[in-house]
Amino acid sequence: MKAKLGMSPIAWWNDDLVELSDDVSLEECLRQSRSAGFTGMEKGRRFPDDPKVMLPILEAADVTLCGGWFSGTLVDEEMARNKDRIQPMIDLFKAVNAPCIVYGEVGRSIQGDRSKPLATKPKLSGDEMKAYGRRLTEFGEWCAEQGMPLSYHHHMAAVVETEPELDAFMRHSGEGIPLLLDAGHLAFAGGDVLRAIDNHHKRINHVHVKDVRMGVIDRLDRTRQSFLDAVALGAFTVPGDGSLDFGAIVQRFADHGYEGWFVVEAEQDPKPNPPLRMAQVGYKELMRVMSAAGYTVETQGFPA
Repeated sequence: MKAKLGMSPIAWWNDDLVELSDDVSLEECLRQSRSAGFTGMEKGRRFPDDPKVMLPILEAADVTLCGGWFSGTLVDEEMARNKDRIQPMIDLFKAVNAPCIVYGEVGRSIQGDRSKPLATKPKLSGDEMKAYGRRLTEFGEWCAEQGMPLSYHHHMAAVVETEPELDAFMRHSGEGIPLLLDAGHLAFAGGDVLRAIDNHHKRINHVHVKDVRMGVIDRLDRTRQSFLDAVALGAFTVPGDGSLDFGAIVQRFADHGYEGWFVVEAEQDPKPNPPLRMAQVGYKELMRVMSAAGYTVETQGFPA
């Protein structure tokens, strides 16, 4: 089985917490991640939107674009508006041969609002979840018809956060909307990562290998502290530096025949957690568990 290892630039520059950002260029971010061994990088705010500008930068760094976040609002807003907003991203991702666009629901979400405690996260009724699943399926099918598949990202402080919410979303949506399984977000939400992989492996087309510091999470006052407070306190980290057993997690993906990207997305303060050093820690741990699970990790970056 083959696997590819990528990173998210959120370790270098955080879009929601500017104070958790290293003052490094896109080129330096790519250089550091590639020197650690990663062959892919997800899109961040310092990436150009013109493929003619982006491709030479990726080629020089020997890195491929392995995904990127789209802030979807289908829980509240009409389909047409989301199609209009995602179309330029589809065009860009096709031009640079990215594997998928990560759909993150921001409608009603409190993930970017530091004044909203975790306990006030939005919840959908049964009927709302059914309608939401249908809309996401239709939207995912449309994006695939345009030539770019989506990958749905369950997320802390959003409408699909907990394992029961994920199960309900998957039950009421169809194959037209594949799933991004994020180990860190599911563990933070109190879910069972291995069980979720077992239940939904047929729809998983992208993986975020985010680790968590359960000591930080367990000390949170969810009636008072927000998702961004948790991030600033160090709730997330890279594999090998946190509480999750990525040997078991990667083995479970292997058991179900998953092949594709494993992306380290670990937002934390870059001062006590220098991104290059953390990238090296994450890569070393992933290579250890990938080898044990029988994966061959691809080493080619930018396509020859």
